[in-house]
Amino acid sequence: MQPTFNGLGMHLGNLSQLSNAQTHSISAENFRGEKGKGGMATEGTGADAARELGQGWKVSPSIHIGGRQTVTLAEIDGPGAIQHIWLTVHPQHWRRLVLRMYWDNEETPSVETPIGDFFCNGWGERCNITSLAVAVNPAGGFNAYWEMPFRRHARITVENLAADEVRGFYYQITYALTDVPSDRAYFHAQWRRSNPLPYQTDHVLLDGVQGQGHYVGTYLAWGVNSTGWWGEGEIKFFMDGDEWPTICGTGTEDYFGGAWNFEFPKGEYGVFSSPYSGLPQVIKPDGLYRSQQRFGMYRWHITDPIRFREDLRVTIQALGWRSQLEGKSRYLPLKDDIASTVFWYQTEPHAAFPTLPGLNDLEVI
Repeated sequence: MQPTFNGLGMHLGNLSQLSNAQTHSISAENFRGEKGKGGMATEGTGADAARELGQGWKVSPSIHIGGRQTVTLAEIDGPGAIQHIWLTVHPQHWRRLVLRMYWDNEETPSVETPIGDFFCNGWGERCNITSLAVAVNPAGGFNAYWEMPFRRHARITVENLAADEVRGFYYQITYALTDVPSDRAYFHAQWRRSNPLPYQTDHVLLDGVQGQGHYVGTYLAWGVNSTGWWGEGEIKFFMDGDEWPTICGTGTEDYFGGAWNFEFPKGEYGVFSSPYSGLPQVIKPDGLYRSQQRFGMYRWHITDPIRFREDLRVTIQALGWRSQLEGKSRYLPLKDDIASTVFWYQTEPHAAFPTLPGLNDLEVI
């Protein structure tokens, strides 16, 4: 009997169902996830602490990443699926470390995004997330539960864009070796930033996607550069040759599952984190060094994926309010700092991503 693919995670309906899939896990204690090879290290970042105990006593719990170095976290021969990624590293590195994933020996990555933004923490400050796809737990424990199938090979890398060494990068990647049905698409994630967004233009979350697939998630790290409410803008999904969008939202907070400026109680932003959507982070001015307000928001299309057959483009507006004239309200296009990370599945090959900006254009300012 061949191992079979169980689909998106384990649900209560099949939790007790037996499977021939083989579970493996990669970490600094077992770099290749080999059977019966965990905890065998005799050198590593914990060697000093374990010197009186010896092999098997947390000798290699983490790695260091040299300045401007790229390290391979995982190299897996398939077929199979990555089911869970956990990692943690100091917040100062969250925009300096770039996460990339390659499926089936492709030359360009299907995932390319700063570490923090991939886990809904784009501002370099810890923020807990309680959702189905991403969970961030005290203190800075990053967890991703996106299903990531591959047929021949999977490779995950992290690049350190800075000259400074990253000390103490902890990670664990759990995967199953199992058959992957022909109707399973490949996981993708892409990061873009408009800083500032040019006046009276839309921020592009995604463009140039070719092939069949479905869009499953949005994370925005949004920095407001003006006073007043900033979230009147509409998100738009152009698919399969659309000149005008097939899907058009009614406002930023509406798309992220909120309403009426997220204001609750009165005069405050109602911070929340739920299984499918959230405004988990609001960073306020401190009266000294901080200026504009900053927000982190996510929306997962897990039960309502946005499906396309040929192509996809996604945009969002930054829109506030001007003063009234003649007793009537007027919209104000904003020039905000918007960094987006989007998640989707599609058939391969995928179109090449836009060139990722350099370190100075990635970092939080």
